[in-house]
Amino acid sequence: MSQIPLISVIMPVYNAERYVGQAIDSILAQTLDDFEFLIADDGSTDHSLSVLQTYAERDQRIRLSCHSNQGVSRTRNQMLQQARGEFIAVMDADDIALPDRFALQVDFLRQHPAVVCVGGSHHLIDEAGRLLTFLDLPQTDEAIQKAALAGHGSICHPSAMIRRYALEKVGGYDEAYHSAHDLDLWLKLGEVGQLANLSQAVLQYRLHPHSVSGRNPIAQRLEARQACEHAWQRRGIEGQFEAEDTWRPAGDRASRHHFMLQYGWWAFNSHQRQTALLYGWRAIKALPLSLEGWRLLVCAAVKPLPDKGFPSSEGYPDPDP
Repeated sequence: MSQIPLISVIMPVYNAERYVGQAIDSILAQTLDDFEFLIADDGSTDHSLSVLQTYAERDQRIRLSCHSNQGVSRTRNQMLQQARGEFIAVMDADDIALPDRFALQVDFLRQHPAVVCVGGSHHLIDEAGRLLTFLDLPQTDEAIQKAALAGHGSICHPSAMIRRYALEKVGGYDEAYHSAHDLDLWLKLGEVGQLANLSQAVLQYRLHPHSVSGRNPIAQRLEARQACEHAWQRRGIEGQFEAEDTWRPAGDRASRHHFMLQYGWWAFNSHQRQTALLYGWRAIKALPLSLEGWRLLVCAAVKPLPDKGFPSSEGYPDPDP
């Protein structure tokens, strides 16, 4: 590829054979197609690499590499060194980009030269692609930075498009962070430019137990606090860390019960009755004697759905590579 692309998409892959085909298809189907697609297999032990090789043979925009497992932060930094585009589009191997994502984000960055990174609102889906809810994130630099300084991942990492020069200016990803390197990056980028989120949905973000957040929710919270403390020191401010609670189920029954209820009510309020029934049953399995799971199950089965489906569930998805 001799022509310099407008966008460099970077996507590390590790044991994502179940989802990675959908992720790649969603990038190749973008309405703005002036991009190179850098994919790095980070030592997968499943069939991810064979899936990637099949796609790389079909589309010349894909630049595939593979190496032994070295972690997501280092892998992203290596791809950044290879990237040639003016803009860096972050992508994860288990998510789905909506078709106009690149067009909307490039247009926004062209119109707002002070913004160095733009994310967007997104749909939350589960491991099977079932819709849970719509997450509407803060859109202004002030609101995003305030949330990030308190520990909230106020930009959804795989929805981000970043000016390459800004990424280079802050030194890319800090490889000391394994599960909060995105929050650390937002805090550093916020020191060299403005941050923004689009009001439009640009991504379907998948919640499943095998993601980094799903595997290490406690370690993620500790790293997020450390990233905030470093940012407070750099900025010479006194901060307060708010994001103490994990945003993925832990290993205990009470945590699973709590999140199954949350997912179920999200689905019910989004007019996804069958999904709400499923999560009601999962909540009951986690804590059979709790009335809350039974309440969700009964409501999902017989209660009229809300007048307006697909409501905005304002909140912050905490760091997840």
